[in-house]
Parts: sequence; structure tokens; C-alpha cells
Amino acid sequence: MEGECPQEANGSHPEQREERLPTSDLAVDAGSCADPVKTGETVITEGKVKIIFPSANEVFYNPVQEFNRDLTCAVITEFIRLQLSAKGIQIAVPGEEKVEKVVVDLSEGEEAGSEPASDREGGAQVAAVGEVCKEGVRVLEALAASGLRSIRFAKEVPGLRAVVANDFSSKAVELIARNIQFNGVGHLVTSSLADARMLMYQQKAEKHPFDIIDLDPYGSPATFLDAAVQAVSEGGLLCVTCTDMAVMAGNSGETCYSKYGAMSIKGKFCHEMALRIILHSLDLRANCSQRYIVPLLSVSADFYIRVFVRVFTGQATVKASASKQALVYNCVGCGTHHFQRLGKMTSHGSNFKYSAASGPPVGPSCEHCHQRHQLGGPLWAEPLHDQAFVQRVLSALGSNPGRFGTQDRIQGMLSMVTEELSDVPLYYTLDCLSSTIHCNTPSLLQFRSALLHAGYRVSLSHACKNAIKTDAPPSVLWDIMRCWERLHPVKRERLSDTSPAFHILSVEPTLQASFTIREDANPRSRKQGLKRFQENPEAYWGPKAKAKAGGGISTSLQDKRKLHQNKRKERAEDRSHLKNLPCKRLKEGSGAGAAECCPAPEAAPEAVKTESPPQ
Repeated sequence: MEGECPQEANGSHPEQREERLPTSDLAVDAGSCADPVKTGETVITEGKVKIIFPSANEVFYNPVQEFNRDLTCAVITEFIRLQLSAKGIQIAVPGEEKVEKVVVDLSEGEEAGSEPASDREGGAQVAAVGEVCKEGVRVLEALAASGLRSIRFAKEVPGLRAVVANDFSSKAVELIARNIQFNGVGHLVTSSLADARMLMYQQKAEKHPFDIIDLDPYGSPATFLDAAVQAVSEGGLLCVTCTDMAVMAGNSGETCYSKYGAMSIKGKFCHEMALRIILHSLDLRANCSQRYIVPLLSVSADFYIRVFVRVFTGQATVKASASKQALVYNCVGCGTHHFQRLGKMTSHGSNFKYSAASGPPVGPSCEHCHQRHQLGGPLWAEPLHDQAFVQRVLSALGSNPGRFGTQDRIQGMLSMVTEELSDVPLYYTLDCLSSTIHCNTPSLLQFRSALLHAGYRVSLSHACKNAIKTDAPPSVLWDIMRCWERLHPVKRERLSDTSPAFHILSVEPTLQASFTIREDANPRSRKQGLKRFQENPEAYWGPKAKAKAGGGISTSLQDKRKLHQNKRKERAEDRSHLKNLPCKRLKEGSGAGAAECCPAPEAAPEAVKTESPPQ
């Protein structure tokens, strides 16, 4: 239910407090709202912010997305630090100077290194939290709802010049204005009632772009992307959330194409594929304005994906965009996938030549299991993250422990991001490889060790717990699985001659895999026990019900699921009365031949009624 806060799960989900304040108990001071909290409203605390939230479902709020908001504050802080340092301005984040600066270095073993916090340079201008910085950045939260995110920026992120909290709902804008006053940030945050697209187009036309634009809509952000890539300043930051994962993960490929210009397909790599689809869509829309994107961080978490990209202008660089996109061929039998770049860029000294790529990389059927291929994409085929920037965010988090409620999870996820192979798109999963040949699953360390013994690189993925990212070709993966099957044989007589398992296991391996555990097979983030994948924070913790314009509590999602279950299927006729029949054909409702195999019993002769003789 909206406005309710989740319970803490193993310390991974932050504590959120709700206070129902009666009008008479609300103290009004300089930092509070002059208009008291109305009867029945809820005050929700998150980070350093308290927001008023109505009991009716008039304005959207999802407490589970606090991780999203915490991560955004951390990323924006480091982005502003980079932007202002070029102007000779330092930022002061509360808590950073009180402790040593702990650097998260996964190459140094169990313990993280530390270095003393650097002193401020004498006379340097310092931007503090809650103060207006004239040389600072201008932020737009295009779909602000309650204004929680914008107010958190004002209370937790230094170096801001102005924050615009916009929404198209008059109820939401009214609530935003009250929350701005309630938190005393009216000097930094301004509420706005407008169509987000028209607002961004207008700022672009007036040559007054935003340095940071945050898009976190309910569902798909597709309708806002074109305006966003034009309204962000040169080198500005664009933060985008997508919660329509069913579309982006392959359930509705045609809908995904209509929204993002890419065909999604079902596969174990669907979460990373969703990240690459939104990056492709952003770059494609930016190219129309002679702009291009540079991803800083792209994460898949819970039921959504979140990307942070910088947008630049450059006609010469835009020409290389075709070589950054690729189609993916995915085998429906064994899950083997291959990439086909759309363009080709070759260098001739200081010049570059752009041409169409040659292909395809596969034949009419899969070389391993002889099944057909599905074609997906185009997808973004370049790295998802800027590793140097991610290390900066990790370093800042290490120097300020306890800054965020979900900080342990942020550090664990970003540590996994630094370990990922940036030049390897998509991944395989151990359970999928094993189920394909119907054998038991090797341990993560055994399979990683086999790849390392064979001379290939391997990493995990933050998007999937049992993912394997490797530069080894598919033939090597299946050779390793063949060697594993020899140690743990399957009953081949039960395999169909046309099954993928039969075709894969009928080939002798050319590589003799070694499953001896290597020390470097266990990644550092796993050794250190970092919180990488959290448990569900609460029951039914996924996307919440959409806010209603007229207010009122919407039907719970659980009731909706029951109501719409199998709605596209023709409901079968109730045949429960046939269960007691002895004939199978009669049970199935088919009377053909039932009389021969199970003739109906003859009716018993009626008893002859006779009158009793008179006594």
C-alpha cells in the first residue's frame, strides 16, 4: 500500500519511520511548513528529509526505491565534484572530513586501504550542502510526484544552483510546494506544473539547459527521452529509470520496438539486455541532434533498471555510433548468443573510415544444437560503465560511512560493477548451461576455475546472481560442460535424438577442462562478504499501484492478479461432474465409442405393484 514503509531485511533495507502527526502536535518553526500537516496525513522520513504524504493514492510513492534515490544522490555528488573542480570550487559533504578516506580497492585483498583526508586548499571556494552555489549545477526532476527526490538533493547534495521539481498533476505540485516549505529548502527547490516534455523543449529553445535531468516515470520513459537529450547541457548528466521490465526483458518484443527502437527477446541475459536497449535508445535519439552519450553507470536492481549517462555534441563522434550498436543472435535450443555489429570503423592514421559491417556471424542453424536463432536488438554493444567514475563513487562512499541507509548494498553492487568484464556484452548462467544437457550444476568456483585454467577471462555480473561473463567462445563453454558431464554422466538413452543435449554431448570435447579450484576464481567482492544481492525487503515489494488523479485507494495488486489471471485464455467448461464416471472417454467429455467400451447399465425392472389380499 502506498505510504507504508517496508520492513528491514537483514539490515539491507534502511529504516524508514512514519509519524502520524495531529494538527495540534505539529510545531511550526523556520524550517517547517507554515501550513500544518492535515488530519490523517503521513510524515515519511527518508535520508535527511521528511515529506508529507496523503493517505489517499493521489501521489505516487514507492519506499522500496530508496536504493534508487540513495544511489542517485551518490552519483550526482561525484558528478558535481568533477564539474566544480574544473572551476576551482570544492564541495563539502557532511561526514567526509571526520574520518579517514577509505579507498575500496578490490585488488588489495580482504582489507581496504586508507589514506588521510585531504585538507582544503587555502582560499579555495567551498560549496556546502543546503547553500546556493552561483557556479553550481541546475537540476530538473521532470516527474517529481511528492518532490522527495528533489528535496533530498537540496538537503544532501552540495554545489547546487537550483532544483526544479516538476509534475503534470496539480495535486502533486501542491504537495511538492508544501514539502518544500516543510523542509525549508525554498531557496533551492522550485515547484513546477507543466508537461515535462514541453518544459524541457522550452528550456532548450531559450538556451537555458539543465545540467542534470532526472527521469523516473511510472513505467516507460520513452516519451520523454527525445526532449531530455536535447534539454541537457553539454556534458550534462541524464539519469533514467525504466520499470517496464516485462517489455524490455522479452515478453513483448513488438512493444519494446515501438518504444525503444529495439526488439527484445527472452533469454537468461534479459536484465543486461534491458540496460543495453535503453542505452541504444538514448544514443539513437541523441544522434538525431548530432549528440551522443557516454555511460557512467548502468545498473539492474529489483524490478527496474537505472542508467546514468553524459550527453555531448560532436558530429565526428556521432558517425561512430553505428559501430557501437549490434544485433544479437540467440539460439532457442542451447542459449548460445553471437553479436553482429551494425557498423564498422577503421582507422587510417589520424583519420577514420566508416562502413557497413559484414556478417552474419552464424549459419542457418546453431552449430552446437542445430536449433534456430532468434534475432534481437539493436543493442548498445559498448561498455556499460565508466570504471574510473565508479571507483570515485566507491571511494567517496568509503570516506563517509553511514551517509545513506542503503550504503552497504550500494557499495556491494558497485564493487561487482568494477569486477565486470566491460568488453563482454551479455552473459550465460550456470543453471541454463546445466539444464541444457540435463546434468547437475557445477559450483561457481569450479566453472570459473575451468575457464581460468583454459586461459580466458571471467567475471560475475551485478544483474544476475549466477551469471558468467567471459571472453571464451561458446565452443569452449560447451567443451567444459562436456568434460563436466563425463565426471557426472547423464542417462543418454533418455535423450531425444533431436534434443540440444543429444547434439551437444554427441561431440567429443577438444579441450580437457580442469576443475581444480584456483585462488583467483573467487572474486574479491565475494571474499569480502559485501552485500551484493539483497533479500526481498517486504512482501509484494515490486511496482506499486499507479496514483489516481481523483485520489482514492486503488485495488491492491494481489486482487488484480487474481481478477486478471488467465484472462486471455478461454475458460474451460466445468467438468467436475465427470470425475465419478468409470470411462475415460466419458471423463474427457467425448461420447464417441464410449457405448462400446463402457456400455451403460441396463435399467432395473420396475417392481410390480400388487395389491395385498384383503385380510
